[in-house]
Amino acid sequence: MEEAVRCALAGGCVVYPTTTQPALGCLPERTCLDRLYRLKGRASDTPVSIGVANLTQAETLVEVPDGVRELLSNFPEGSLTVVLRAHNTLDSRLGGDSVAIRVVAHPLAKRLLEATGPLTATSANRSGEPPVTDCDKAALLLSDDGDTIGCVSGACPGGSPSTLIVWYSVCDSTESMDIEVLREGVVSELEVRSWLKKRI
Repeated sequence: MEEAVRCALAGGCVVYPTTTQPALGCLPERTCLDRLYRLKGRASDTPVSIGVANLTQAETLVEVPDGVRELLSNFPEGSLTVVLRAHNTLDSRLGGDSVAIRVVAHPLAKRLLEATGPLTATSANRSGEPPVTDCDKAALLLSDDGDTIGCVSGACPGGSPSTLIVWYSVCDSTESMDIEVLREGVVSELEVRSWLKKRI
């Protein structure tokens, strides 16, 4: 863990476990993102999400409405990633003004992020290739070209990723209080919309 923390704070990339799949993390800064996108072979116009240990960390980057707190408290921790409005425009690879935030649930991920602050939480695999469930293996596959990648060892259960939604205040539908489900994952769209209907 200490080595992974040092690697991340020095501007490197680190693989860490989540309750779904291994994540590839780096500080939400330009040079760090350059390295992460090169490792993944990811198109620069495809933003990545940010993992946080708690909503207090999230509030340093984005607006967290009370409704988002209610939403996250009604579903398993780590099962939802929510696009929220940034306080200040971030790198376009983080979404610019609209940033996807995931509160991690895995205890090792929490420890890492508590030490480093927010890190990216994109899947730890090259774009177009299937993810693996073991963090050490994911780090090894990503470092084929000689890059050194930090790693928090651990196995992940795999399966569906977190469900990605856009909170209504971001998608300019504040009157209807609707949301947009961009990716259905461990929580179904029906479950999210059922919760929203009950709240309204």
